[in-house]
Amino acid sequence: MKFPSPVSVQWIAELIGADVAGNINGSVTGINEIHRVESGDIVFVDHPKYYDKCIHSAATCIIINNTVTVPEGKTLLITDNPFEAYLTIVRHFKPFIPAVKEISDTAVIGEGTTIMPGVFIGNEVTIGRNCVIYPNVTILDHSVIGNNVVIQSGTVIGSDAFYYNSRKDREVWYKRMESCGRAVIEDDVEIGAGCTIDRGVTNDTVIGSGTKMDNMIHIGHDTLVGKNCLLAAQVGIAGGVEIGDGVTLWGQVGVSKTITIGDNVTVLAQSGIKNSLEKDKVYFGYPAEDAGLKKRELVWIKRIPEIWKKVMHNDA
Repeated sequence: MKFPSPVSVQWIAELIGADVAGNINGSVTGINEIHRVESGDIVFVDHPKYYDKCIHSAATCIIINNTVTVPEGKTLLITDNPFEAYLTIVRHFKPFIPAVKEISDTAVIGEGTTIMPGVFIGNEVTIGRNCVIYPNVTILDHSVIGNNVVIQSGTVIGSDAFYYNSRKDREVWYKRMESCGRAVIEDDVEIGAGCTIDRGVTNDTVIGSGTKMDNMIHIGHDTLVGKNCLLAAQVGIAGGVEIGDGVTLWGQVGVSKTITIGDNVTVLAQSGIKNSLEKDKVYFGYPAEDAGLKKRELVWIKRIPEIWKKVMHNDA
């Protein structure tokens, strides 16, 4: 999430009640998660396991719960509960605003776009030209829809991320990280019925131009789907995934979090992807591997009873 304008680290420290170390005169332009962090961003960390990664990331400012050595030019904001500090910043810059009508007065809808009955459009939503939004679609706050987009009935765009801060030393183990990112649907995308596309936690979830999605597909937070991809029914993609251009995922493919799928990859139906995949290949199975190798493996598996029978016969 980018702030409307840069703010000083001293102002942020006062907002969250933190002590300042390192560059006390710096300024910041936004807040982000570690896997999408940029120069000018704030990032938070509350576990020693991740201190080094956050401190040496591109982040300009680190909210942390301990005093550590900080690189020159960077700022530490030291507070007992960095997660609560994160929530305070998000709630200040992206406060929850309840809806009071089906289509918000702050929504911008382009010329030639058709909005059918029962559609909900939230605050600060932008929809481009010549789109067709079918009945009972929900487009939540701050979502961006490009031109010539088709969204079938029952789809929800911009719902909060399934993303929790977990601590077992408190009564409520899992506390939701409030989402302040967006869902961005680029031009010429078609989205089937009953799909769900979560917005980013602190950045954007993006569906690239020309991509076509079947029914009942889920896209997790902060996932980047490339251009001209095909996603068949019941594909499920976890958060923080990067999918290249021209990728095809056939029915019921499952994709684990924070991995990369290269350009022009095809993954055959019911495969499970737990590791990053190289471009220009066909994959199959769980874990998804080169489809040719996987099919030969299945042939040999089928022969196991026959081989075992021969072994037992020879032993006899």
